[in-house]
Amino acid sequence: MSPATSAVIAGASELQQDIGPNFAVAFTPDECRVAHMRKIAAAHLRLWRVPKPTSENVILAVSELVTNGIQHGHGAVGLKAVCSDGVLRVEVTDGNPSPAQLTTAEDDDLSGRGLYLVSVLARNWGVSDDGHTTWCDFRLSSGRPS
Repeated sequence: MSPATSAVIAGASELQQDIGPNFAVAFTPDECRVAHMRKIAAAHLRLWRVPKPTSENVILAVSELVTNGIQHGHGAVGLKAVCSDGVLRVEVTDGNPSPAQLTTAEDDDLSGRGLYLVSVLARNWGVSDDGHTTWCDFRLSSGRPS
């Protein structure tokens, strides 16, 4: 991992046993980080034995939310995934207090579909009260990863 990416990977500490597997990564806002975050998420999803169809949807959501955080955020961006009670929550935090908003893209627009994709793929999505974090939830068919 490069010095521009710092990672905290957790999941087995005494305080986190009731939460389930999780990880958090903070990184500099650079477009090349999108691919890195997809790889990190994919590795954890494999480790947690998340079924492939769900895993593919989660990775696409990670890609879209991280891209939004890089393009519209201010300063460092954070990616966090937490499994609890059969739900996998993905959160992306940036320094922009303006909440992410679902928009409608025209057929010839090159961007503007990310949150729409997330809203279709995820069970639920939203933005924190302070506007800094955009999140989405995925139901895990087997309850929670082992």
